[in-house]
Amino acid sequence: MYNRSVKLLRPILFLLPFTVGCATHSVSDADRFWSELQSLCGQAYEGRVVEGTEPSDAAFAEETLVMHVDRCTADEIRIPFHVGANRSRTWVLTRTEAGLRLKHDHRHEDGSEDEVTQYGGDSAGMAGPLTAEFPADSWTAGLIPAAATNVWTMAIDSGRTFTYALRRADRRFRVEFDLARPVTAPPPPW
Repeated sequence: MYNRSVKLLRPILFLLPFTVGCATHSVSDADRFWSELQSLCGQAYEGRVVEGTEPSDAAFAEETLVMHVDRCTADEIRIPFHVGANRSRTWVLTRTEAGLRLKHDHRHEDGSEDEVTQYGGDSAGMAGPLTAEFPADSWTAGLIPAAATNVWTMAIDSGRTFTYALRRADRRFRVEFDLARPVTAPPPPW
C-alpha cells in the first residue's frame, strides 16, 4: 500500500517545485516592474504613436505626447499622459493582492471626472519580466461595451522605452516613450 501511494503522489510531488516557482516568479516580475516604474518617478518622457488602427490615431500622432511619472507611493503610481495641450488623461497603477491594477482617470479642465473614466483592469499575471497586461474588467465592459475585450499592455525596456498599448479584435494602438531622453515635466493634469 505504501509503495502504491508513493507512486500515485510522485507526479504531484514532481510538479510542486515548478508550481511554487511559477507563483514566486510572477510575484517577483510584478515587483520588478513596479520597481522600474518607481525609478522613473518625477521624470517625463516624450513618445510617438507606433501603431494605430483608428482614424483618430493619426490626430494623436500629430500631437506632442508626454508621459509624466508624477506621483509614486508604495501602493500607487500616477502617470499623466498629455496629448498636446490636453491634460485630461492619467494612468493610475495600484498594487493589489493578486498583482497590479490599471485605471484610466479622465478629467475635465475644471478637475471634475469625465463620464467615461476609471476604466481598465487587473493584471492577469505578468506577460514578461517588465511587461504587464490588463484585460478589461466588468466595470469597463459596463461603461464601454466596445471595450469589453480590451487588453492594455505596459512594458518597460530598461533605460530605452516605455510602451503603452491597447488591443482588441478590431483595434490596435501603441505609443512608445523614449526613456533615454527625459523632457521637462509638463503642467499638472486637470
